[in-house]
Amino acid sequence: MFDIKPAFVFVHGAWQAAAVWRKLMPLLEARGHAVRALDLPGAGAHARHPVSFDRRPLDTHAFASEASPNAATTQDDRTRAVIDLVESTRKHTGAPVALVGHSVGGLPVTAVAEAIPQRLHAAVYLCAYMVAPGMSALALRQHPVMHGSLIPTLQKANPRQTGALRIDPRSDDPAYREQMRLAFCGDMSADDLARELVHMHSDEAAGQLLLPSPMTAERFGRVPRHYVRTLDDRAIPAAAQDFMIAGVDGAMGNRTHTHTLAAAHMSQLSRPEALAGVLSAIAA
Repeated sequence: MFDIKPAFVFVHGAWQAAAVWRKLMPLLEARGHAVRALDLPGAGAHARHPVSFDRRPLDTHAFASEASPNAATTQDDRTRAVIDLVESTRKHTGAPVALVGHSVGGLPVTAVAEAIPQRLHAAVYLCAYMVAPGMSALALRQHPVMHGSLIPTLQKANPRQTGALRIDPRSDDPAYREQMRLAFCGDMSADDLARELVHMHSDEAAGQLLLPSPMTAERFGRVPRHYVRTLDDRAIPAAAQDFMIAGVDGAMGNRTHTHTLAAAHMSQLSRPEALAGVLSAIAA
Protein backbone atom coordinates (compact mmCIF):
# COMPACT_ATOMS: atom_id res chain seq x y z
CA MET A 1 0.00 0.00 0.00
CA PHE A 2 1.37 3.43 -0.93
CA ASP A 3 1.68 6.16 1.67
CA ILE A 4 -0.50 9.22 1.08
CA LYS A 5 1.52 12.35 0.50
CA PRO A 6 0.83 15.21 2.90
CA ALA A 7 -1.70 17.79 1.79
CA PHE A 8 -1.00 21.51 1.93
CA VAL A 9 -3.29 24.13 3.40
CA PHE A 10 -2.26 27.69 2.54
CA VAL A 11 -2.96 30.84 4.57
CA HIS A 12 -2.37 34.17 2.84
CA GLY A 13 -0.95 37.34 4.35
CA ALA A 14 -2.16 40.88 4.93
CA TRP A 15 -4.22 42.59 2.20
CA GLN A 16 -4.06 39.37 0.16
CA ALA A 17 -6.43 36.55 -0.76
CA ALA A 18 -6.25 32.86 -1.65
CA ALA A 19 -5.44 33.88 -5.23
CA VAL A 20 -1.89 34.68 -4.16
CA TRP A 21 -1.19 30.91 -4.19
CA ARG A 22 -2.48 30.31 -7.73
CA LYS A 23 0.97 29.80 -9.32
CA LEU A 24 2.26 27.52 -6.58
CA MET A 25 -0.67 25.18 -6.07
CA PRO A 26 -0.62 23.47 -9.50
CA LEU A 27 3.09 22.74 -9.09
CA LEU A 28 2.41 20.85 -5.86
CA GLU A 29 -0.62 19.09 -7.31
CA ALA A 30 1.65 17.87 -10.13
CA ARG A 31 3.88 16.35 -7.43
CA GLY A 32 0.93 14.40 -6.02
CA HIS A 33 -0.14 16.66 -3.16
CA ALA A 34 -3.68 17.76 -2.41
CA VAL A 35 -3.73 21.54 -1.92
CA ARG A 36 -6.26 23.90 -0.36
CA ALA A 37 -6.34 27.65 0.26
CA LEU A 38 -8.92 30.01 1.71
CA ASP A 39 -9.87 33.65 1.84
CA LEU A 40 -9.52 34.49 5.52
CA PRO A 41 -12.36 36.32 7.28
CA GLY A 42 -12.06 39.98 6.39
CA ALA A 43 -10.07 39.20 3.23
CA GLY A 44 -10.63 38.23 -0.38
CA ALA A 45 -14.30 37.48 -1.00
CA HIS A 46 -15.03 38.41 2.63
CA ALA A 47 -13.29 41.81 2.56
CA ARG A 48 -15.20 45.06 2.66
CA HIS A 49 -13.74 48.42 1.69
CA PRO A 50 -14.45 51.83 3.21
CA VAL A 51 -16.95 53.78 1.13
CA SER A 52 -14.32 56.36 0.21
CA PHE A 53 -12.12 53.67 -1.36
CA ASP A 54 -14.53 53.19 -4.27
CA ARG A 55 -14.75 56.89 -5.09
CA ARG A 56 -12.09 58.15 -7.48
CA PRO A 57 -10.28 60.45 -7.47
CA LEU A 58 -9.61 59.43 -3.89
CA ASP A 59 -10.69 61.78 -1.11
CA THR A 60 -7.54 61.33 0.97
CA HIS A 61 -9.02 63.00 4.05
CA ALA A 62 -12.06 60.70 4.09
CA PHE A 63 -9.92 57.65 3.35
CA ALA A 64 -7.60 58.52 6.23
CA SER A 65 -10.39 58.87 8.78
CA GLU A 66 -13.25 56.53 7.80
CA ALA A 67 -13.82 53.60 10.16
CA SER A 68 -13.01 50.24 8.65
CA PRO A 69 -15.84 47.79 7.91
CA ASN A 70 -13.29 45.00 8.54
CA ALA A 71 -12.26 46.25 12.00
CA ALA A 72 -14.32 43.66 13.88
CA THR A 73 -12.45 40.73 12.32
CA THR A 74 -10.48 38.93 15.04
CA GLN A 75 -7.63 36.48 15.08
CA ASP A 76 -10.01 33.95 16.64
CA ASP A 77 -12.26 34.28 13.57
CA ARG A 78 -9.32 33.47 11.35
CA THR A 79 -8.05 30.64 13.51
CA ARG A 80 -11.45 28.94 13.44
CA ALA A 81 -11.63 29.27 9.64
CA VAL A 82 -8.21 27.66 9.22
CA ILE A 83 -9.03 24.86 11.68
CA ASP A 84 -12.18 24.12 9.69
CA LEU A 85 -10.18 23.89 6.46
CA VAL A 86 -7.52 21.67 8.03
CA GLU A 87 -10.18 19.32 9.37
CA SER A 88 -12.10 19.15 6.08
CA THR A 89 -8.87 18.59 4.15
CA ARG A 90 -7.94 15.67 6.38
CA LYS A 91 -11.45 14.25 6.09
CA HIS A 92 -11.64 14.43 2.30
CA THR A 93 -8.05 13.48 1.44
CA GLY A 94 -7.08 11.18 4.29
CA ALA A 95 -3.71 12.94 4.23
CA PRO A 96 -1.74 14.60 7.00
CA VAL A 97 -1.65 18.39 6.60
CA ALA A 98 1.28 20.74 6.22
CA LEU A 99 -0.07 24.16 7.17
CA VAL A 100 1.69 27.03 5.39
CA GLY A 101 1.29 30.69 6.35
CA HIS A 102 2.67 33.73 4.56
CA SER A 103 3.43 37.01 6.33
CA VAL A 104 0.59 37.85 8.78
CA GLY A 105 -0.83 34.43 7.86
CA GLY A 106 1.74 33.06 10.28
CA LEU A 107 -0.43 34.19 13.20
CA PRO A 108 -3.26 31.70 12.54
CA VAL A 109 -0.68 29.00 11.77
CA THR A 110 0.69 29.38 15.29
CA ALA A 111 -2.80 29.41 16.83
CA VAL A 112 -3.89 26.32 14.88
CA ALA A 113 -0.71 24.42 15.77
CA GLU A 114 -1.37 25.20 19.42
CA ALA A 115 -5.04 24.20 19.17
CA ILE A 116 -4.79 20.97 17.13
CA PRO A 117 -1.13 19.87 17.07
CA GLN A 118 -2.10 16.25 16.47
CA ARG A 119 -3.69 17.20 13.14
CA LEU A 120 -0.58 18.72 11.56
CA HIS A 121 2.30 17.15 9.70
CA ALA A 122 4.19 20.46 9.85
CA ALA A 123 3.75 24.17 10.50
CA VAL A 124 5.48 26.18 7.77
CA TYR A 125 6.18 29.91 7.93
CA LEU A 126 6.90 31.62 4.61
CA CYS A 127 8.61 34.87 5.65
CA ALA A 128 5.78 34.94 8.18
CA TYR A 129 5.03 36.20 11.66
CA MET A 130 6.24 33.43 13.97
CA VAL A 131 6.21 35.51 17.11
CA ALA A 132 7.67 34.24 20.38
CA PRO A 133 5.41 33.73 23.43
CA GLY A 134 4.43 36.96 25.14
CA MET A 135 5.18 39.16 22.14
CA SER A 136 2.48 40.58 19.88
CA ALA A 137 2.82 41.14 16.17
CA LEU A 138 2.49 44.86 16.85
CA ALA A 139 5.45 44.74 19.23
CA LEU A 140 7.47 43.00 16.55
CA ARG A 141 6.48 45.63 13.98
CA GLN A 142 7.84 48.28 16.35
CA HIS A 143 11.07 46.40 17.15
CA PRO A 144 14.39 47.64 15.72
CA VAL A 145 14.79 44.42 13.70
CA MET A 146 11.96 45.68 11.49
CA HIS A 147 13.97 48.74 10.52
CA GLY A 148 13.98 48.91 6.75
CA SER A 149 10.49 47.47 6.31
CA LEU A 150 8.64 49.46 3.68
CA ILE A 151 5.18 48.50 4.91
CA PRO A 152 4.82 51.59 7.16
CA THR A 153 5.40 53.83 4.14
CA LEU A 154 2.25 52.41 2.50
CA GLN A 155 -0.11 53.23 5.37
CA LYS A 156 -2.89 55.65 4.48
CA ALA A 157 -4.61 56.04 7.86
CA ASN A 158 -4.08 55.88 11.61
CA PRO A 159 -5.06 52.36 12.77
CA ARG A 160 -6.21 53.72 16.14
CA GLN A 161 -8.80 55.84 14.33
CA THR A 162 -9.90 53.45 11.59
CA GLY A 163 -9.37 50.07 13.28
CA ALA A 164 -7.36 48.85 10.30
CA LEU A 165 -3.99 48.88 8.62
CA ARG A 166 -5.03 50.68 5.44
CA ILE A 167 -3.30 50.79 2.07
CA ASP A 168 -4.52 51.81 -1.39
CA PRO A 169 -4.09 49.00 -3.94
CA ARG A 170 -6.04 51.05 -6.49
CA SER A 171 -3.72 54.05 -6.33
CA ASP A 172 -2.69 55.52 -9.66
CA ASP A 173 0.24 57.42 -8.11
CA PRO A 174 3.38 56.03 -9.80
CA ALA A 175 5.56 56.69 -6.75
CA TYR A 176 3.15 54.90 -4.40
CA ARG A 177 2.76 51.95 -6.75
CA GLU A 178 6.53 51.61 -7.00
CA GLN A 179 6.74 51.62 -3.20
CA MET A 180 4.17 48.80 -3.14
CA ARG A 181 6.22 46.86 -5.68
CA LEU A 182 9.38 47.24 -3.63
CA ALA A 183 7.62 46.30 -0.40
CA PHE A 184 5.78 43.23 -1.67
CA CYS A 185 7.46 41.99 -4.83
CA GLY A 186 10.68 43.80 -5.63
CA ASP A 187 11.80 40.89 -7.78
CA MET A 188 8.78 41.32 -10.07
CA SER A 189 7.92 43.96 -12.66
CA ALA A 190 5.42 46.80 -12.42
CA ASP A 191 3.18 44.86 -14.84
CA ASP A 192 3.36 41.82 -12.55
CA LEU A 193 2.37 44.03 -9.64
CA ALA A 194 -0.63 45.37 -11.54
CA ARG A 195 -1.93 41.82 -11.97
CA GLU A 196 -1.69 41.24 -8.22
CA LEU A 197 -3.35 44.46 -7.12
CA VAL A 198 -6.75 43.32 -8.41
CA HIS A 199 -6.71 40.57 -5.75
CA MET A 200 -5.81 42.89 -2.86
CA HIS A 201 -8.03 44.74 -0.39
CA SER A 202 -7.40 47.96 1.48
CA ASP A 203 -8.14 47.21 5.14
CA GLU A 204 -6.43 44.65 7.33
CA ALA A 205 -8.02 44.53 10.79
CA ALA A 206 -5.54 45.96 13.29
CA GLY A 207 -6.87 44.11 16.34
CA GLN A 208 -5.31 40.80 15.33
CA LEU A 209 -1.85 42.31 15.87
CA LEU A 210 -2.42 43.28 19.48
CA LEU A 211 -2.42 39.96 21.33
CA PRO A 212 0.51 37.53 21.68
CA SER A 213 0.15 34.23 19.84
CA PRO A 214 -0.77 31.22 22.00
CA MET A 215 2.31 28.99 22.03
CA THR A 216 3.36 26.25 24.45
CA ALA A 217 6.11 23.68 24.23
CA GLU A 218 3.63 20.91 25.06
CA ARG A 219 1.36 21.63 22.08
CA PHE A 220 2.81 23.99 19.47
CA GLY A 221 6.32 22.83 20.29
CA ARG A 222 5.64 19.24 19.30
CA VAL A 223 4.66 20.14 15.71
CA PRO A 224 7.62 20.04 13.31
CA ARG A 225 8.11 23.65 12.21
CA HIS A 226 9.86 25.13 9.23
CA TYR A 227 10.73 28.70 8.32
CA VAL A 228 11.35 29.74 4.72
CA ARG A 229 13.60 32.79 4.87
CA THR A 230 13.44 35.32 2.01
CA LEU A 231 16.68 37.23 1.77
CA ASP A 232 15.48 40.17 -0.33
CA ASP A 233 12.36 40.82 1.73
CA ARG A 234 11.48 44.49 2.31
CA ALA A 235 8.23 43.80 4.16
CA ILE A 236 9.68 41.53 6.88
CA PRO A 237 13.47 42.01 6.65
CA ALA A 238 15.73 38.98 7.00
CA ALA A 239 16.96 40.30 10.36
CA ALA A 240 13.40 40.19 11.70
CA GLN A 241 12.88 36.69 10.33
CA ASP A 242 16.03 35.47 12.10
CA PHE A 243 15.00 37.27 15.30
CA MET A 244 11.68 35.40 15.33
CA ILE A 245 13.31 32.04 14.65
CA ALA A 246 15.79 32.52 17.50
CA GLY A 247 13.06 33.69 19.89
CA VAL A 248 10.76 30.74 19.24
CA ASP A 249 13.61 28.21 19.32
CA GLY A 250 14.70 29.55 22.70
CA ALA A 251 11.18 29.42 24.11
CA MET A 252 10.32 25.98 22.74
CA GLY A 253 13.66 24.32 23.45
CA ASN A 254 13.86 22.76 19.99
CA ARG A 255 14.92 23.88 16.54
CA THR A 256 13.03 25.41 13.65
CA HIS A 257 14.13 23.88 10.36
CA THR A 258 15.18 26.77 8.11
CA HIS A 259 15.20 27.10 4.34
CA THR A 260 16.35 30.09 2.33
CA LEU A 261 15.25 31.67 -0.94
CA ALA A 262 16.88 34.60 -2.71
CA ALA A 263 13.51 36.26 -3.16
CA ALA A 264 11.36 39.20 -2.12
CA HIS A 265 8.32 38.97 0.15
CA MET A 266 5.95 37.23 -2.27
CA SER A 267 8.09 34.33 -3.42
CA GLN A 268 4.99 32.24 -4.12
CA LEU A 269 4.54 34.54 -7.13
CA SER A 270 8.11 35.37 -8.12
CA ARG A 271 9.74 31.97 -7.47
CA PRO A 272 6.95 29.38 -7.36
CA GLU A 273 9.07 26.53 -8.77
CA ALA A 274 11.80 26.99 -6.17
CA LEU A 275 9.26 27.29 -3.38
CA ALA A 276 7.44 24.16 -4.57
CA GLY A 277 10.72 22.29 -4.29
CA VAL A 278 11.23 23.48 -0.72
CA LEU A 279 7.70 22.55 0.29
CA SER A 280 7.90 19.12 -1.33
CA ALA A 281 11.07 18.44 0.62
CA ILE A 282 9.34 19.50 3.83
CA ALA A 283 6.42 17.21 3.12
CA ALA A 284 8.79 14.30 2.50
